Amino acid sequence: MLKDPEQRYRAVAARDSRFDGQFILAVRTTGIYCRPSCPASTPKRRNVEFFATAAAAQIAGYRACRRCLPDAVPGSPEWNLRADLAGRAMRLISDGVVERDGVTGLARRLGYSERHLTRVLTTELGAGPLALARAHRAHSARLLIETTTLSVADIAFAAGFASVRQFNDTIRTVFATTPTQLRMAAKRSARRSQPTPGRVTLRLAVREPFDAAGVLGFLAARAVPGLESASADGYARTLRLANGPATASMRQGAGHVECTLRLTDMRDLGSAVSRLRRLLDLDADPLAIDEILGADPALADSVARTPGIRVPGSVDGVETVVRALLGQQVSIAAARTAAQRLTDALGERLTTPDGDLTTLFPTAEAIAEHAGEVLAGPTRRTQTIRAVCEAIATGDLDLHVGVDADTLRTRLQTFTGIGPWTAGYVSMRLLGDPDVLLPQDIAQRNGAAALGLPATAEALADHGRSWQPWRSYAGMHLWRAATAAGNAP
Repeated sequence: MLKDPEQRYRAVAARDSRFDGQFILAVRTTGIYCRPSCPASTPKRRNVEFFATAAAAQIAGYRACRRCLPDAVPGSPEWNLRADLAGRAMRLISDGVVERDGVTGLARRLGYSERHLTRVLTTELGAGPLALARAHRAHSARLLIETTTLSVADIAFAAGFASVRQFNDTIRTVFATTPTQLRMAAKRSARRSQPTPGRVTLRLAVREPFDAAGVLGFLAARAVPGLESASADGYARTLRLANGPATASMRQGAGHVECTLRLTDMRDLGSAVSRLRRLLDLDADPLAIDEILGADPALADSVARTPGIRVPGSVDGVETVVRALLGQQVSIAAARTAAQRLTDALGERLTTPDGDLTTLFPTAEAIAEHAGEVLAGPTRRTQTIRAVCEAIATGDLDLHVGVDADTLRTRLQTFTGIGPWTAGYVSMRLLGDPDVLLPQDIAQRNGAAALGLPATAEALADHGRSWQPWRSYAGMHLWRAATAAGNAP
C-alpha cells in the first residue's frame, strides 16, 4: 500500500486501478473525491489531497465523483493485514455492527471504551465510527437505489438510516444529487437489471488478476448439498444474517463477480455484501502477493500459472470452526459428508427454498445440544465440537471478524482436541489473516515436496518466513501443487 503522497499522485497520474480502494484522491478545486483510476483529467498536484477512507473525505467537505463511483471499488487489503484496533474495527463496521448495535456495541465487541475507539479511528483513518458507518450506509443505499424498485422510505430504513430526512441529506452530501436522480441515472446507463421483490443483483468489484476458478473450485469441492450449490461457472449458498436468512448466487464476470442476493430483510444488504467479499477474498492485493511469492524460485512457476490466487474466507464463524473440526485428519469428501449429516439433521429449513438451496447451517446452540446424536466418528472429536459450540452459545468464545487473530488462536487451543492446524486454519478463513502457513498439514507438505521445497514441518515453516506477510497465499499454492500431483487428501 502506498503511503507517500508523491507516490500516490504518480499512481493517480497513471490512472493505476491497482490502488482503487487503497486510498482516496480529493480535488480542492472541484470539491469531489475519486478513486485513483478516475478517467477525468489529472488535477494539478497542488490541488490534490489524499485520505485513507471515503468517510474522511466526506468529513472534509468533499462529495463522491459520479463518474468513477469511488465507493464501488474493492476494499483496502490493509484491513486484513492490520491486526490493530483500527483494522479490526473497520471489518466490523463493514459487517454492519454500528447499524445493528451502535457505537456502544462496536466498542464492546472490540473491548475498548467508545471514547478510546473514536480517538484511535479518528487519528488513524481521519473519521470516527459514526462517520465510517455513514459512508458504509451511503454505499448500501446507492446499491438499493440502483438495483431495486424499493421506495425511498424503504431504502432509507433498509440502509440503516434513522429517518428519511437523514437519508436524503446524506445522499445529497455524499453524491451531490437526490435519490431520484441517482435512480434515473442508473436506469439511463443500463446498470439496473429487472428487479424481483426481495432480490438484488449487483457487481462485486475485484482487484485483478483474480483466480476465480481456483476460489470457486475450492468452495465447490467442499459444497454441502442444501447449504451450498456449485456449477461449472458459479457457486451459491445460504446465509444466516442478522435480520433473517438469505441466499447468494455468484459467478465470474469481466473484471467483477456477478452476484444475486435474495434477502429476507433489505437491512442485511451491506452485511451480506461484506461477507461475500470476504468469502471470495475480493479485497486482496494480488500484485503485491505475487511479487513476494514469485521471487521464490520454487514458487515462481506456480505463481506465473495462477496469478491472483485467493484464500477462501468465511460467511459464518460457527460454520467455519465446526467444519474445520470435522475436517481434522480426514479427506475432503469425508469432511463434507459429516457436514452434510449435521446440516440435514440440525439445520433450519428455508421457508421458501431458492432452487437447490434449502437449509441454513445449524446454530451453535443446536450443535451443542444434539451433536452427540448426529455425528459419527471419534467420540473425542464430537466432544470438542460440543464444547466449542457451548462456549459460542454462552458468549464465552467470540467468533467475529473483529477478534484479534493471536487471541483467537490462543483461545481455540485451550479446547481439548484443537491444535495449531485448526486454530491457524480458522484464523486464516474467518479473519482473512494473510500470513498463516500450516506446516502441520500433510497436503501442504506434499505440495511443498512436489515443488522441490522442504517437506518436513519444521523445515517448511523455516523456509516460509521468506513469504511473509503472504504465507496464507503460499499455502494455497502448496495445496494446488498437492492436488496436481495427486497427493491431496
